[in-house]
Amino acid sequence: MPKVKNIKLAPKTLPKILVVLGPTAVGKSDIAVRLAKKFNGEVVSADSRQVYTGMDIGTGKITKPEMRGVPHHLLNIVSPMARKRFTVDNFQKLAYAAIDDILERGKLPVLCGGTGFYIQSIVDGTVLPDVNANPPLRKKLHKKSAEELVKILSKLDKNRLKTLVERNDTNNKVRLIRAIEIATALGKVPPIQKQPRYDALQIGLELPDEILKFKIKKRILERMKTGMLAEARRLHTKGLSYKKMREFGLEYRHLANMLEGEISKKEFVPLLATDIWDYVRRQRAWFKRDPHIAWHKPSDIRKIEAKLTRFL
Repeated sequence: MPKVKNIKLAPKTLPKILVVLGPTAVGKSDIAVRLAKKFNGEVVSADSRQVYTGMDIGTGKITKPEMRGVPHHLLNIVSPMARKRFTVDNFQKLAYAAIDDILERGKLPVLCGGTGFYIQSIVDGTVLPDVNANPPLRKKLHKKSAEELVKILSKLDKNRLKTLVERNDTNNKVRLIRAIEIATALGKVPPIQKQPRYDALQIGLELPDEILKFKIKKRILERMKTGMLAEARRLHTKGLSYKKMREFGLEYRHLANMLEGEISKKEFVPLLATDIWDYVRRQRAWFKRDPHIAWHKPSDIRKIEAKLTRFL
């Protein structure tokens, strides 16, 4: 009987997507729109707060004129008053559906945002633990401080806590609670498995610290002039408690504090600017872990276009 030669199968070619990421206020949306227009693309938002309806000014949600005719996905898809929290699992499922639809129509998906966990779930194809929410446990845990949650997780799963420490996420109550929830159900948080569905070109945008700090402060002042405080009042009138408003962090935490008289208008801008800069440092720490990100200044648009042309 003749020997059968081993046949090497060609590796499966994954569909290509573009990712535009970076810290807040760096100018991601503008670059994403410019690239989408030039390369026949549509934008998929990867922002954990822009999914919420009515939270427009405070989150810096792109406006219709700024979209310049480019379709945008995963904006305004859930109410901030919804009982169930919008999770990375929800995002991943919806983003996969949006990206696959864009690809089927022969267009380029442009994933754009600064929420690292959301972006990683798509780029790496992270297989998330199949553990349902535990509302009674969440309610109990939500009353505790981040420090208390860290102590609980350390007893349940030291390895998962170590990962959160490395990602500078030990103040993120949402992720701490989810880790405790999973560890309670499974005994521990299982190791992360990856099944990438796309070939992603990741373009990271950065600016020098002083320029970015200036843009952050300028943006806060502009948002106050265009009605950010009125937006927060409107959300509260529609049923968003100040307690839950604070849970959305950054602008909304300080807006809730100002509306309840805990801080003055004079204190608002410097406090928020400091809070946002801390967030920028956390974003940078997250993205720094991925060596596949190609970093550019927003002004490097020609270089970015050339890189994308070669990629496609």
